[in-house]
Amino acid sequence: MSHCIHSLVHHPNNFTTTCEKDVKLELKQVLPQLQKVNFSRNGYPVSFDANGDSVAFYELVNWQKSESGVIELVTVGYYDASLPKGQEFHINRNITWMDGGTQVPVSVCSESCPPGSRKVLQKGKPICCYDCIPCPEGEISNTTDSPDCFPCPSELWPNAQRDACFPKPVEFLSYDEVLAIILAAFSVSGACLAIITAAIFFHHRTTPIVRANNSELSFLLLFSLTLCFLCSLTFIGAPSDWSCMLRHTAFGITFVLCISCVLGKTVVVLMAFKATLPGSNVMKWFGPPQQRMTVVFFTFIQIIICTVWLLLSPPYPMKNLSTYKEKIILECALGSAVGFWAVLGYIGLLAVFCFVLAVLARKLPDNFNEAKLITFSMLIFCAVWLTFIPAYVSSPGKFTVAVEIFAILASSFGLILCIFAPKCLIILFQPEKNSKKSLLDKTKCKE
Repeated sequence: MSHCIHSLVHHPNNFTTTCEKDVKLELKQVLPQLQKVNFSRNGYPVSFDANGDSVAFYELVNWQKSESGVIELVTVGYYDASLPKGQEFHINRNITWMDGGTQVPVSVCSESCPPGSRKVLQKGKPICCYDCIPCPEGEISNTTDSPDCFPCPSELWPNAQRDACFPKPVEFLSYDEVLAIILAAFSVSGACLAIITAAIFFHHRTTPIVRANNSELSFLLLFSLTLCFLCSLTFIGAPSDWSCMLRHTAFGITFVLCISCVLGKTVVVLMAFKATLPGSNVMKWFGPPQQRMTVVFFTFIQIIICTVWLLLSPPYPMKNLSTYKEKIILECALGSAVGFWAVLGYIGLLAVFCFVLAVLARKLPDNFNEAKLITFSMLIFCAVWLTFIPAYVSSPGKFTVAVEIFAILASSFGLILCIFAPKCLIILFQPEKNSKKSLLDKTKCKE
C-alpha cells in the first residue's frame, strides 16, 4: 500500500522530485494504482492482478537426503502466476521421493479396476482401498471400477477379457468337417456297394446260388440296404423341421424293411428244409405271396409307429444351451422320447426274433447255409445297436449324431458283407461252385 501511495504523491520533474503532502486521495485513485505496483522483497517479486489480488508465487521445496545422510529442504523449482500461460510451473532440480526413488508415487490406496473385473472393498480400510476381482465365467463388466459383473444373455458369451459379450458359436455336424466327410464317403460307398451287388445278382439271376437263396427277397434286401446307407446322409447338416422328421422316420422304416427281408429269408430257409421231408407241403403256406405280405406287414407296423410319433410330438430343431456353456449345439430334439425308443425297440424286437430263427436254422444242409450267414450278420447287428444305446446317451453335442450315423453304417455293412459277400465271391471267382451239381454234392457229403 505504501508503494501505491508513494506513486500517487510522487511527482518527478526534470531535475527534482516533489511530493504533495496535503493531497487528498480517493479510493478510485488508489485501486488502479495498486494494480500497477511491482517490486521485489527478499528476492521475491510482489505484484497484483486485474482484480487487485496478489499474483501467486510459490517455491517448490523437496525433502532430500544429503550425501552425509541429513534430511534437508531443497528448493527444486517455483510457480509464478505472472508468467504466460503454460510457463508458470518451472522445475530446475531433480525431485526425489521415498527411499531416494525418482518415480512419482501413486496418491491412491488401490489402482483402478479395469473392465472385466469388479472392485471389492478391503475390510477395515478406507473406501479407496479395494481389491480387483476378475468377473466369474459367463459375466462381464465394461466400465472402470465397476462394483458388479453382469451375466451375458443366454446366446452370448464373454470374450477373453470379459469386457464384452459376443454371440456363441453354433455347432452341428457340418459337411465342411472331416468327420462328416468321412461318414458321408462311407455312406455313399455302402450305397454303391449295394447297387453293384444287385447288378451282379441280376446278371447271374438264373444261376443256382442266386435262385437257391430267394432272389426276390435278395433284391428287396439290397434295395432296403441302399436306403439304409443313404438315410445316414440326412443326419449331416444343419437341422431343420423337415430334416429332423425325415432322419428318424426314414431310418426306422428302412431298417425295418431290411430286417423284414432278412427275417423272410430265414423263414424261407426253414420252410424249404421242412418241405424236403416226405409228405410235407409247407412251402405252399409260405410261398412268394406270403413272403411279400410278411415284409409289408412288419414294415407297415413301423410306418404306423412313425406316423403316430410325427402327429403327436414330432422331432424338431432346437438350440442346446446346457451341454456347453460357451457354445450352442444345434440338434434335433426327439419331441417324444417314447416315440423314438418305440421305433428302436421295434427294430430290436425284429432283429432278436430273426437272430433266434437263424440260430435254429444254422445246422441245415450246406445248400441252405444262408442261415449261418444270417446268424452272423444279426449277431453283428445286435452287438452294434446294444453298444449304440450307452454311446448315444453319453456322447455330447454333434458326436451324438456321429454315433448314430456310425451305428447305421456299421450294421448296414455287417448285413451286406455277411450275407452277400460270400455269394459274390463264388459268383465272380469260383464259378465252378455255382452249379446245381455242386450244391447236390455238398448235400450228399453232409448226409
